[in-house]
Amino acid sequence: MTLTQPPLRSAMYELTDASDANELYQQKGWTDGLPIVPPTEERVRDCLDMAGLAPADVIGVETVRQRPITAEKVAINAVMAGCLPTYMPVIVATLRALCDEDFNLHGSTASTGGSAQFIVVNGPVRTAIGMNATHGVFGPGHRANATIGRAVRLVLINVLGCVPGQLDRSTLGHAGKFSFCIAEDEEDSPWPGLAQERGVPAGVSGITVMACEAPRQVMNEWTHDPEEILETFAAEIRHNMLTYSIWPGNYALVLPKQLRELIVAAGWQKKDIREYIYRSARIFRRDWAKVGKKNVVARSGGPDQEFTALRSPDDLLVVAAGGPAGGFGAIIPPWLGPRSHAVTRAIDGVWTVRRNTQSVIGN
Repeated sequence: MTLTQPPLRSAMYELTDASDANELYQQKGWTDGLPIVPPTEERVRDCLDMAGLAPADVIGVETVRQRPITAEKVAINAVMAGCLPTYMPVIVATLRALCDEDFNLHGSTASTGGSAQFIVVNGPVRTAIGMNATHGVFGPGHRANATIGRAVRLVLINVLGCVPGQLDRSTLGHAGKFSFCIAEDEEDSPWPGLAQERGVPAGVSGITVMACEAPRQVMNEWTHDPEEILETFAAEIRHNMLTYSIWPGNYALVLPKQLRELIVAAGWQKKDIREYIYRSARIFRRDWAKVGKKNVVARSGGPDQEFTALRSPDDLLVVAAGGPAGGFGAIIPPWLGPRSHAVTRAIDGVWTVRRNTQSVIGN
């Protein structure tokens, strides 16, 4: 049974149709440039009901400017993004993780470096809401992936003021700033899910967020040796250290099925992958001379000074995801090394009971 909700506090606009709503939101700068679903009171309340939240409940506080994020504003932006009410607990958990001081939400969203929030979802919620973990996992075609990530970005724009050219000072940015949300392919992997590796109990849904740059795709179809496969990933990390940032921190290694099966067949676990990358993903100060940065070599530390991509093997987030064919994978580099840490949170919600309370949302 849905309890009577307190009144919504946001301003109401009387408009004739969805087209007028879209024009208003575009003029006000309340979108990411794409059309939105008009956030009617009924739709907003459906999202609040699904998450068991009152409009004034505070989801989190951006700690630098002390900006609170209320459930009402989250629900409004979730509707705008095209989310179903069942997605709301995932969005709430994601925003709570982003507000963790370790994540450094203000720094990563305001930086000229142009980082986005990479969201990985684990557990039963993935299948309950129809998330994609396989074919074209970073691409279009799946409502939950696309709209959950988009809802988070709209909250950042409309609640925290992360508007390009204003608080968001990205020089370039990347497509992950629209949406960057995937599920892990737990069904086709013998390894524990990322959230479980990071403390969420088995059988409980969870999310992990990481401040990141654009993904870098790699390929190796010429070996069955796990060390040779992983050396291709390590080479991409070393390239990032030379051409972007040397500072150690969280990297994500996304491993689709074809390469994953070869590594599994060799008896390797995620732990073995992390340890190999930790040993291999290193550069020396002298290496910068090869990429037009010889002036860096002359600085203190000497040409033989060594830099590691990871502070420890646990900095590497190993994610089983992607389509079944092709010797491809991806490295997702960090925004700025240790300035932001990946954060994992459990997702609250009783999926098998509450799912049937959602309202049907039309255009």
